[in-house]
Parts: sequence; C-alpha cells; structure tokens
Amino acid sequence: MRRPADIDIVLPCLDEAGALPWVLSRIPLSARAIVVDNSSSDGSAEIARRAGAVVVTCPQRGYGAACHAGLVAATADIVAFCDCDGSLDPVDVLRLAADLGPHVDLIIGRRRPTTRAAWPLPARLANRVLAHRVRARTGVPLTDLGPLRVARRERLLTLDIRDRRSGYPLETVVRAAQAGWRVEQVDVNYHPRIGQSKVTGTPRGYLQAVRDMSAVQF
Repeated sequence: MRRPADIDIVLPCLDEAGALPWVLSRIPLSARAIVVDNSSSDGSAEIARRAGAVVVTCPQRGYGAACHAGLVAATADIVAFCDCDGSLDPVDVLRLAADLGPHVDLIIGRRRPTTRAAWPLPARLANRVLAHRVRARTGVPLTDLGPLRVARRERLLTLDIRDRRSGYPLETVVRAAQAGWRVEQVDVNYHPRIGQSKVTGTPRGYLQAVRDMSAVQF
C-alpha cells in the first residue's frame, strides 16, 4: 500500500491521451497525481487509471471547475496545479514546494519557453496585459499568470475561488493578495504542448480566456 503523498498534483484533463503517459511518468515519488477528467472522449481517464493516478470525474466543463474538483479531492497538505498537456514538467513541483514556508504562501511557475512554438505570441501578449493589471491593482510583483501553482490545501480552500472557467488562476492570485498572502515566482521551462490545444491554441480560445480573466472582480 502506498504511503500518503506529501504533495497532490491536480491535473485538469480534457482529451489529453497523447500527453498523459509522459506527464504521469514525471510525477515525483513523493507526490500523487489527481487527474480530473473534464468529459474527455479519447480514453484519457482509462489511461490515467492504468498509470496509477487517482481519477476524478468533473462533468462541469471548464478549467476552473476541474481545478476545484481536484482541490476538493486532494488530501495532502500541499497541492499543486499543473497542465496535463506536456508543456510543464511535474518534477518542477518539488522545486516550487520547497519555497513554501512561514513567509511564502503561494508559488507560481514563471514560464520560460524552450522554443517560440511553446508559447504563441497572442497568448504571451494576453498574459502580459493581465499580469500588468494584477500588479497594478494588487501590488503583487507578478509577471506571469502561469498554470503551475503550489500552495497549502487548507489555505487554498479558504480563498473561496468562484471562477469555473479560464479565470481560475487569476482569481487565485487576486484572492491570495486580498488575504495578505505572500506570492512568489520560480522559473520553469515551458515546452510545446503535446497534441492540439482545446482552449488557448486558437484565436477564439485566446479571446475567451481573456474574457474569463477580465471578469474576475478585484
């Protein structure tokens, strides 16, 4: 029987059959993968189960809905959120978690693209605008609203994050700032994703993500 994990890594998943084998092979031994299936039709959930991951079903579509379902299902003291498309390496979670402490409450991976294709220009520009808005309104010295985030589970639950779409990462930072949390960034490599993006890989997806994040109340 596997001992309780030190860290639960929440992996929101929508049709990521191509990326899952690599992503799950990179889960540290001290961590547990929680794959939140957001109504996949490509067998992602079964692939995750065969690889030994905990699979949570989230019928409500939306990145935020999947993140919240994973957070509720988590039992470890520390919870990380990581994309499930191969763009981020779950091994980096250990480096981020090591910086949590009495004076640091939330760690965000600051993406450093390994190639130009890893982070298309429209997505990068949208992220820059939103990060600037967060800095101006909250004082948090943030340059990237990245999807790789690490914090303590019980404290995350107290933030009462309501967004269930693409605004979830931004609302996490805003609510953390309002609660007086200290937020820091750690550089992480950002690779080209495996497979086709369902959200930010299209102009419509970029626009929807910006709309969702812009709807977050400061």
